[in-house]
Amino acid sequence: MSGKLYLIPNTLGSTDTAATIPSEVAALAVELRNFIVEDLRNARRYLRLLDSKMDIDGSKFYPLNKHTSPEQWAEYLKPLQAGHNVGIISEAGCPGVADPGAEVVKLAHESGIEVVPLVGPSSILLAMMASGMNGQSFAFNGYIPIKKEERIKTIKQLENRSRTEQQAQLFIETPFRNEHLLADIINSCAVSTKLCIACNITLPDQYIVTRTIAQWKGKLPELHKKPTIFIIQSA
Repeated sequence: MSGKLYLIPNTLGSTDTAATIPSEVAALAVELRNFIVEDLRNARRYLRLLDSKMDIDGSKFYPLNKHTSPEQWAEYLKPLQAGHNVGIISEAGCPGVADPGAEVVKLAHESGIEVVPLVGPSSILLAMMASGMNGQSFAFNGYIPIKKEERIKTIKQLENRSRTEQQAQLFIETPFRNEHLLADIINSCAVSTKLCIACNITLPDQYIVTRTIAQWKGKLPELHKKPTIFIIQSA
């Protein structure tokens, strides 16, 4: 009988796991001994926060990132096929959403392995909840292009899609490029378009504010190296 693949949410950067990770999820996570992880050091630290007495050295960790090959993904299923439960842990938030964990989950389904999502923080949903924008129709678009011309083109396309479909558009950027992206949003979108900036969600310095582009001008927050979700919705 195959083991189960548990999708274990990580915090969004907080060391206070009790604030965002249910006790039942924490208890289940530290009982596992096989983990597929986006970042080894981060995962080990996180499990120690969940239970300082956990047998970390007696656990096996399989790296899953942009360098992991499809052949390795298949290898990671072997403990499951041998009857052992396995957990996937992202660097932050929920596995399988905006991270490479989805590839292993896909293989698990194809192999008839049960996939069990566990409750925990998702920056995408938390930002959407707090934005005041259209929670009935929204789309997460992942990372915005790096090159300025492509980035501006994409911003305008998303604004137009928001306008024509009455749909909130969410996107992200690598934290050290946040301020370049924010400047392009302000300079590219109509003054009536609403922009929500949701930064460091669940952390002590959490910042979630929605204003029109006109209202944002001259009053931009400092976002350098801070995980941020951007949401736009055209009037």
